[in-house]
Amino acid sequence: MIKPHGADALTPLFVYDTEKHHALIKEAETLPSLLLNSAAAANAVMLGAGYFTPLKGYMNLADALSVAEKLHTADGLFWPVPIVNLTKEAGITAGSRIALRDPNVEGNPVLAIMDVTAVETVSDDQIQFMAKEIFGTVDPKHPGVAVFTKLGNTLLSGPIQVLSFSYFQADFPDTFRTAVEIRNEIQERGWKTIVAFQTRNPMHRAHEELCRMAQERLKADGIVIHMLLGKLKEGDIPAPVRDACIRKMAELYFPPNTVLISGYGFDMLYAGPREAVLHAIFRQNMGATHFILGRDHAGVGDYYGPFDAQTIFAEKVPAGSLLIELFLADNTAFSKKLGRVVMMREAPDHTPDDFINLSGTKVRQMLGQGMAPPPEFSRPEVAKILMEYYQSIDG
Repeated sequence: MIKPHGADALTPLFVYDTEKHHALIKEAETLPSLLLNSAAAANAVMLGAGYFTPLKGYMNLADALSVAEKLHTADGLFWPVPIVNLTKEAGITAGSRIALRDPNVEGNPVLAIMDVTAVETVSDDQIQFMAKEIFGTVDPKHPGVAVFTKLGNTLLSGPIQVLSFSYFQADFPDTFRTAVEIRNEIQERGWKTIVAFQTRNPMHRAHEELCRMAQERLKADGIVIHMLLGKLKEGDIPAPVRDACIRKMAELYFPPNTVLISGYGFDMLYAGPREAVLHAIFRQNMGATHFILGRDHAGVGDYYGPFDAQTIFAEKVPAGSLLIELFLADNTAFSKKLGRVVMMREAPDHTPDDFINLSGTKVRQMLGQGMAPPPEFSRPEVAKILMEYYQSIDG
């Protein structure tokens, strides 16, 4: 099986030992508390689940700046996005042990315990520098920039012990899976070549066919459709609706036991190329051998070129940094000439009129009016779920 990133085995920071877990929960009630922001809480969940192997906790300022600028920590570990605990709270001192509380669950239960090794002040210039490197812009209208630049100027670093997976297990019991669980399931199924597909949206026909193409061309044993379950920008489709759409599509249109549908507990960064590299790392950690990388991966608006998330791997990812291989996809659309979804670069004899292409805005308008997009664009069973959702919010 493929090795995790930078380690021989996964290093999940969740405390699985029951006795130790109970003791830490009890200890947490005696410790000073910090209410996390959602970004730091999502980082804790990913650290707990093993997706961020081999990290042991939150990065310090030197590592965060190095990762932002050079895509590696101060000691040389390849990593594309700072994993930080930025806060506005004061009064926490280096050397203290604190309970990290969950901002996304009622009552703010303990999410993790942190041994604070350093407390550092991050200047506004450093925040802006990191934002520019991570997101490629400091435009406050960019949803990732808007969140990152308002987290706070106090950086807490140090190892953590994770005691909860936040709301993800309770809200998505059939979908949320840790990297440990996905590796175990891949092993149980006997899969050797595994394709991972990232999504924060319901899958239309082009996405479905992209998975099928990758599976056929790579002779893969299975596909892991791995959806983001955390916070999104306004207007994105909520995870339960997305989950229902993807499950219906897989159930009806893929052979049994070829698709593993799962999700992970992280907030979307909308960081385009940098987030694509992070996605590749934690797909390697969950056991995938190949990762589908298509058009405008993890993008938003017009902040990134359509294939910037592919070129970063050639330009900024040193050879040998990752073991996972990429399946690079072009624009995909339904060809009226051929009667199937194709990659546009593989149909040089086509004109734009030979493809069925609908904008996201047009599709949303149709769904909101109770009109199903053409079956060449969206499976009718999936469109039905989406129509019900859009009519419920428009009504």
